[in-house]
Amino acid sequence: MRIALVTDAWLPQTNGVVRTLSITTDELRKAGHEVELITPLGLRTLPCPTYPEIRLSLFAGRHVRKRLDAMQPDAVHIATEGPLGLGARAWCMRRKRAFTTSYHTQFPEYLRARLPIPLSLGYAFMRWFHGKAAQTLVTTPSMLKALQSRGFNNLAIWSRGVDTELFRPSSAGPLASLPRPVWLYFGRVAVEKGIEDFLQLDLPGTKVVVGDGPASAQLRRDYAAAVFVGYKFGEELARHVADADVFVFPSRTDTFGLVLLEAMSCGVPVAAYPVTGPIDVVVNGVTGVLSEDLRSAALAALNLNRDACRRHALGYTWSAATRQFQSTLVTSSVAGTASPLSVVLP
Repeated sequence: MRIALVTDAWLPQTNGVVRTLSITTDELRKAGHEVELITPLGLRTLPCPTYPEIRLSLFAGRHVRKRLDAMQPDAVHIATEGPLGLGARAWCMRRKRAFTTSYHTQFPEYLRARLPIPLSLGYAFMRWFHGKAAQTLVTTPSMLKALQSRGFNNLAIWSRGVDTELFRPSSAGPLASLPRPVWLYFGRVAVEKGIEDFLQLDLPGTKVVVGDGPASAQLRRDYAAAVFVGYKFGEELARHVADADVFVFPSRTDTFGLVLLEAMSCGVPVAAYPVTGPIDVVVNGVTGVLSEDLRSAALAALNLNRDACRRHALGYTWSAATRQFQSTLVTSSVAGTASPLSVVLP
């Protein structure tokens, strides 16, 4: 089966969207599918205003048309709403080809955090973009309900997995010399992640931030007592996470929060707000504590059983998540008609 996966988010970006798409592509290829990625790599790009790590492709429509015309895929999945995603949507609409999309980020909330743009305008664009998709994939039941309440239709669940061999409990890690407890945030350092909510907390011990992003320089200046270690990857990242006492997740805008699973897989309990993402992924009082009082949640999470966190994370596999993804894909070999793919992953 030839599958075109179109995404504006790709390497060298470091985020949950890129990790999800990379792993899903690997899983599909292992199952025998032909997956062609259409990404910004090799294209002329411009930095996204207020977020230079994200590169916006120039002349994306022409590039996407050539790639899709040459490939003639059995199924098209559009992962992002940027220039490449728009180009793929236009190609499918002109050729009356069915396609699927995914809702990875709460784009209207991200936009409002940076610019005075009303949520209603952002959601109007998102409804337009996703409205013609045969299926729009969302990460959790609460995200599905939230989008339904805003007028989205044809929604389906596509969950996530975690590499439990990489993200595993360990001891005597790189944070061992810091005063305890160690409260850790890891992920993108950006305004929409609410990291100041974490750094402002009155907590004993040490606050650690693993990651980087557009808000990093300002936060380093404003919160000199916190430890900022920058980006970490692979085994080094996993050892930093496993060495923490609590993972504090202050975001109110994530649709899932892949880092939640990665922390729990290391046996680290979570403190978070009771919002979309954490409410679906964290078992409140067992693998984390969810509360509008983030300080109380963090202190309470210290007392949770780390083995329970690990056991919960073991239930999320990338093979199961990829089967969900594959089951939603549609073909449209006849113009204007669509049918689910019949090839099932093992």
